[in-house]
Amino acid sequence: MVTNATSFARSGLADFIIQRITAVIIGVYSVVVTLFFLGNPNLDHGELTTWFGGIGMQIFTTAAVLSTAAHAWIGLWTVGTDYLMPGQIGPSATSIRFVYQLGCIVILFVYVLWAMKLVWSL
Repeated sequence: MVTNATSFARSGLADFIIQRITAVIIGVYSVVVTLFFLGNPNLDHGELTTWFGGIGMQIFTTAAVLSTAAHAWIGLWTVGTDYLMPGQIGPSATSIRFVYQLGCIVILFVYVLWAMKLVWSL
């Protein structure tokens, strides 16, 4: 039996709700950015930097990045706990799942750090 020691909210219902909320944030952000690009076909670097450098867009982008990381972690954790089980891959499943989850954490951590550096250093 796999425990919820590394799940995001330690509850299936809470993870479900978090995943739905983060999906909405990511979706709204995608629509806003798409509409901005469609509405401004002749953008130059200065206009783009000004728009993304505004405090409102920086906060919105930060929310989207953190939502993406949380959404991805819940999905990746679910895949790992569903498919990296002794019944599927044998007795080394716990070790493999640990390495998988550690790799996911490292990748998501680097993603968030890199995105925050880009967003807040405009």
